[in-house]
Amino acid sequence: MDDPKPGAAAPATPPSGGDATPVAPKKTDGGAAPKLDAAVPSRSLERLKEILPDAVEEVSFHCGVPIVRVRPERILDVCRFLKDDPDCGMTFLADLCGVDMIRLRPGGPRFDAVYHLFSIEHRERLTVKAAVVEDGEVASVTEVWRGANWHEREAFDMLGIRFAGHPDPRRILMPEDFDAHPLRKDFPLEGREKDHGYWRRPDDGQGRTYRES
Repeated sequence: MDDPKPGAAAPATPPSGGDATPVAPKKTDGGAAPKLDAAVPSRSLERLKEILPDAVEEVSFHCGVPIVRVRPERILDVCRFLKDDPDCGMTFLADLCGVDMIRLRPGGPRFDAVYHLFSIEHRERLTVKAAVVEDGEVASVTEVWRGANWHEREAFDMLGIRFAGHPDPRRILMPEDFDAHPLRKDFPLEGREKDHGYWRRPDDGQGRTYRES
């Protein structure tokens, strides 16, 4: 074996009789870890603040992605603008979900509706959030992205967030007559005893039958 070059780090030596377990190199440059909330340039964010400034409530950043919180009543205007404006081009709705904020925002709106957007043309991401009160609703964005249909149904089914104007606002995972929303923070983690063996759907009136476990 050749001698190591002067100044090179010596290879890690495994313990005698043991397997050669890889050893991760240690950082020696003394550099600080990157900030997860560091601001990044975003043409979509700047355009939104320029054209619809009254819709923007708060801006933050996480892992290189801008996050903009908007007024709930303006969510449809915001999403339509972000998709249609050529400088934004947010044509891809990567995900839409809900978050139960009851423990993180006590006394405030219970839910966040969260929209993860991506511009294929500009290779840029943007996350949009809108607060939703427990018994309130937020506008459906199915007219902007048709793919939002099942995402919104899931957010309703699991959390109870209602999307006004949705073309088919039924449950998508749980039985139609299920009386709760399993992803809410106050739903028992172990489930409810009365739900055991519940996996069935009522007769839908179209001749389809469902098996009860």
